[in-house]
Amino acid sequence: MELNDIVIQFIGTDNYDLTPITDGLINTTYLLENKDQRKKFILQKINNHVFRQPEVIVNNHLMINEILKSNDYQFQIIEPIPSLTNKLLVEDSNNDPWRMLSFVENSMTFLTAPSLQVAFEAAKTFSYFLTTINTEKLPAIEDSLPNFLNFEKRVADYKNALKEAAPQLKENAKAEIEITNQLLSLPEHWIEMEKNNQIPKRIIHADVKISNILFDQNHHPLAVIDLDTMMISTILYDFGTMIQSYTNTTHEDDGNARNNFNPEMYKVVKEGFLFYLKEKLTYEESENLDYAAQVAIYIQELRFLTDYLNGSVYYSTKYPEHNLDRTKNQLELLKGLREYLRSE
Repeated sequence: MELNDIVIQFIGTDNYDLTPITDGLINTTYLLENKDQRKKFILQKINNHVFRQPEVIVNNHLMINEILKSNDYQFQIIEPIPSLTNKLLVEDSNNDPWRMLSFVENSMTFLTAPSLQVAFEAAKTFSYFLTTINTEKLPAIEDSLPNFLNFEKRVADYKNALKEAAPQLKENAKAEIEITNQLLSLPEHWIEMEKNNQIPKRIIHADVKISNILFDQNHHPLAVIDLDTMMISTILYDFGTMIQSYTNTTHEDDGNARNNFNPEMYKVVKEGFLFYLKEKLTYEESENLDYAAQVAIYIQELRFLTDYLNGSVYYSTKYPEHNLDRTKNQLELLKGLREYLRSE
């Protein structure tokens, strides 16, 4: 089934414009404009090598939307749009699932935070989103990415990749492997806290990078997007990945970055994250925020390096050393964060 056939199944006409959106690393995304109705949508092919049960994504999305609506959520809600035959997922000839989502007009995203104020507003928006969806009783959210936050497995996967990697890849990443190995004990406290139930389970977004907030042209938040990774885990991960995303002064594929950690950004993001959540967090959660930021950056670095050693089979890459450059960038970010925390 061609892309045109997929489009017609959703909008019923071949009078449309289709524009690729290339920011994402996993799914294939287009801006679809139905020229007959003059309406825009997001059309997306879900990567079912990563999301092996795409129906779980759809069901989770619907459940989260219901919680948001029932709690008078103040921002716009991204709605799944069914096909003309009332299907939320349509498969092409390769059995790849496609979906259509509502589009927020006059919206924009940022790959990096353009100002401290925008970073604060984004973190505050996620704080509000997480507060809203974490009601007293957790819904039956299924895990769309089994073992995504299994840090023991992340470490084991890295060790296996290192063992099996082509000699040239190991030589290319020699310096990064050495630093990574020195820090292998960093996630251990996190792993122990989870094993001992020292930190509560909550609904988390699990991909709280700044590009998953839509802003208006005046840089005011409009919507939280990309609910594919919604899961039940520790909210420490959302804070950690927020820091990993927002405090980086360069793009994450800049392997030549130096001093790319912004301490002022760290302060405002932490303030924004706690804006609505402060009273909800337990003592253990509050006390481990700074630690969680370190672990989240390290785990992301570990994932990039693991993929590089595996031959770059998971993340989309534009050149052979792309994942290695991402690894270097995250290590520099982690170095800056740790130096900042030691100085505080």
